[in-house]
Amino acid sequence: MFRAVWNGGVLAESDRTVNVEGNHYFPPESLHREYLTASPTTSTCPWKGQARYYHVRVDGKVNHDAAWYYPDPSPAAGKIAGHVAFWRGVRVERVTGSGGEAGRTRRGPAVRLLARLHPMGARP
Repeated sequence: MFRAVWNGGVLAESDRTVNVEGNHYFPPESLHREYLTASPTTSTCPWKGQARYYHVRVDGKVNHDAAWYYPDPSPAAGKIAGHVAFWRGVRVERVTGSGGEAGRTRRGPAVRLLARLHPMGARP
């Protein structure tokens, strides 16, 4: 099970995310849409197509364009149609155990490299 969290708000939870290029795409039914507001921002990926964005709003704070999705992806990326991925400080955590406690937070390659170079100073 994975969970997307920002500013104390749980934005999405699912055991059926799709991992593409290191990003967990959450299925539409797993989203807590009360935290998402449509953004006019778009971008284009050469193989996935045109992405649309959401602003994330939790407790009066806004994280602009912190979530994105492909409403009509290319056939090669069809499995992520309508799924939402997060960035810009949104933590994607693996949830372990029956009590729902969070496991280790997903760490990017730079953090993993630093942990190897400085194991005593690495954060869990």
